[in-house]
Amino acid sequence: MICPNCQREIADGSNFCYSCGAKQAAGSPPPTGNASGYQRRRIVRSINDRKVAGVCAGVADYFDMDPTLVRVLWLLLLLCAGGGGLAYIVCWVVLPEGYTGAVQNSQAAP
Repeated sequence: MICPNCQREIADGSNFCYSCGAKQAAGSPPPTGNASGYQRRRIVRSINDRKVAGVCAGVADYFDMDPTLVRVLWLLLLLCAGGGGLAYIVCWVVLPEGYTGAVQNSQAAP
């Protein structure tokens, strides 16, 4: 998938460009895993868009926000309130790792 703003390649299904932060157009909806049509979203630490531990990118993907904005907000929380560092370490330990921004297929493309 190519970002229309900066023309760089990003992962298929990404909500935001990793380079310029531009919101991407919504593609086809991901397949649902159950009969009710509801797909359960999980918050994970990002494997494919991490700066330190992937916590901010995982939170950004879960809430459909720009990862840079979440990183700035987390830094402000750390500097102003002082609890951001402890919260980040707790999330680092508790959250499982996973891919963000793209639906991962279990089978390789032909």
